[in-house]
Amino acid sequence: MKVSYHGHSVVKIETNGIIILIDPFITGNTTTDLDATTIQADIILLTHGHGDHVGDTVDIAKRNNALVVASAELADVIGWEGVRTHAMSIGGAHTFDFGRVKLTQAFHSSSYINPETRTITYTGMPTGILFTAEGKTIYHAGDTGLFYDMKVIGERNDIDIAFLPIGDNHTMGPEDAAVATDWLQAKQVVPIHFNTFPFIEQDPHYFASLLKEGVGIVLNPGEMINL
Repeated sequence: MKVSYHGHSVVKIETNGIIILIDPFITGNTTTDLDATTIQADIILLTHGHGDHVGDTVDIAKRNNALVVASAELADVIGWEGVRTHAMSIGGAHTFDFGRVKLTQAFHSSSYINPETRTITYTGMPTGILFTAEGKTIYHAGDTGLFYDMKVIGERNDIDIAFLPIGDNHTMGPEDAAVATDWLQAKQVVPIHFNTFPFIEQDPHYFASLLKEGVGIVLNPGEMINL
């Protein structure tokens, strides 16, 4: 299995010939190496409905006939755009032909904002994602603050790699993410959701320095890890 990071919270997983994108915010993402008009995807997993996570989902899904997996309300909103979806809810898991997906809680918000009409569409509870395939487990925390049930997630799952936000302001900062790392007991942790915007500027190497040696892995956009 190949896992790569592509700026902000964008993660790509390649497993058994299937390409999975998590939170494909590409257009407007100054930190990504991807091109929204050419990126291929078979599956898109979404953590919540904010624009810097849903991003280019609809266009990518339509062009590739990709399946979008998301919380129930967000799946409905995406589905109204003519996209194939699979709705899930927090605490629920489903085994697809490409792997097992389970949604965890996340402490944040989730909505679609239309500045032209000044309307906000609620898109369900924000989530984290546990993805398991080829005997490996990946945890993408989405946007979240620190919460104690991360300890339970770590105790109940053998996490090979976790992607944790460190940007602060809207999510955990480096110090809280370091506590989350201890609770999750992940073998490797990659910082995400930082430096895209001025108010989430952080030094990912500082975060890595807070962790046990070898646990924190700072990936530049496009860099890959083989699991």
